[in-house]
Amino acid sequence: MSRRGNCHDNAVAESFFSNLKTERIKRKIYPTRNEARADIFNYIELFYNSSRRHGNNDGLSPVEYEKQYLEKLIAV
Repeated sequence: MSRRGNCHDNAVAESFFSNLKTERIKRKIYPTRNEARADIFNYIELFYNSSRRHGNNDGLSPVEYEKQYLEKLIAV
Protein backbone atom coordinates (compact mmCIF):
# COMPACT_ATOMS: atom_id res chain seq x y z
CA MET A 1 0.00 0.00 0.00
CA SER A 2 2.62 2.49 0.97
CA ARG A 3 5.89 3.40 -0.65
CA ARG A 4 9.03 3.93 1.31
CA GLY A 5 8.92 7.30 3.02
CA ASN A 6 5.12 7.58 2.78
CA CYS A 7 4.10 6.26 6.18
CA HIS A 8 0.66 7.85 6.55
CA ASP A 9 -1.20 5.43 4.26
CA ASN A 10 -1.01 2.59 6.77
CA ALA A 11 -1.18 4.56 10.02
CA VAL A 12 -4.68 3.44 11.02
CA ALA A 13 -4.03 -0.23 10.29
CA GLU A 14 -0.66 -0.14 12.04
CA SER A 15 -2.24 1.50 15.09
CA PHE A 16 -4.96 -1.16 15.25
CA PHE A 17 -2.54 -4.07 14.94
CA SER A 18 -0.27 -2.51 17.54
CA ASN A 19 -3.21 -2.29 19.96
CA LEU A 20 -4.27 -5.84 19.15
CA LYS A 21 -0.81 -7.17 19.84
CA THR A 22 -0.25 -5.29 23.09
CA GLU A 23 -3.76 -5.64 24.54
CA ARG A 24 -4.64 -9.17 23.49
CA ILE A 25 -2.12 -11.52 21.95
CA LYS A 26 1.22 -10.52 23.47
CA ARG A 27 2.82 -13.47 25.26
CA LYS A 28 -0.22 -15.65 24.55
CA ILE A 29 0.09 -19.07 22.94
CA TYR A 30 -2.99 -20.43 21.22
CA PRO A 31 -3.31 -24.23 21.05
CA THR A 32 -5.19 -24.11 17.74
CA ARG A 33 -5.71 -21.65 14.94
CA ASN A 34 -9.48 -21.69 15.57
CA GLU A 35 -8.98 -20.61 19.18
CA ALA A 36 -6.78 -17.74 17.99
CA ARG A 37 -9.42 -16.66 15.46
CA ALA A 38 -12.19 -16.82 18.07
CA ASP A 39 -10.16 -14.82 20.61
CA ILE A 40 -9.25 -12.13 18.08
CA PHE A 41 -12.85 -11.96 16.84
CA ASN A 42 -14.07 -11.48 20.43
CA TYR A 43 -11.49 -8.75 20.97
CA ILE A 44 -12.60 -6.85 17.86
CA GLU A 45 -16.37 -7.29 18.17
CA LEU A 46 -16.87 -7.31 21.94
CA PHE A 47 -14.18 -4.93 23.16
CA TYR A 48 -12.53 -2.84 20.46
CA ASN A 49 -15.66 -1.78 18.59
CA SER A 50 -18.12 -1.63 21.46
CA SER A 51 -16.34 -0.34 24.55
CA ARG A 52 -12.81 0.88 23.77
CA ARG A 53 -12.60 4.63 23.41
CA HIS A 54 -11.02 6.06 20.27
CA GLY A 55 -9.25 9.40 20.02
CA ASN A 56 -10.66 10.20 16.59
CA ASN A 57 -14.24 9.79 17.82
CA ASP A 58 -14.08 12.45 20.55
CA GLY A 59 -13.21 9.80 23.13
CA LEU A 60 -16.24 7.63 22.32
CA SER A 61 -16.39 4.01 21.28
CA PRO A 62 -17.35 3.42 17.63
CA VAL A 63 -20.79 2.11 18.70
CA GLU A 64 -21.52 5.21 20.82
CA TYR A 65 -20.25 7.50 18.08
CA GLU A 66 -22.58 5.88 15.52
CA LYS A 67 -25.53 6.20 17.92
CA GLN A 68 -24.86 9.92 18.32
CA TYR A 69 -24.54 10.32 14.56
CA LEU A 70 -27.85 8.54 13.94
CA GLU A 71 -29.59 10.63 16.61
CA LYS A 72 -28.37 13.81 14.92
CA LEU A 73 -29.67 12.57 11.55
CA ILE A 74 -33.08 11.76 12.99
CA ALA A 75 -33.28 15.15 14.75
CA VAL A 76 -32.73 17.04 11.50
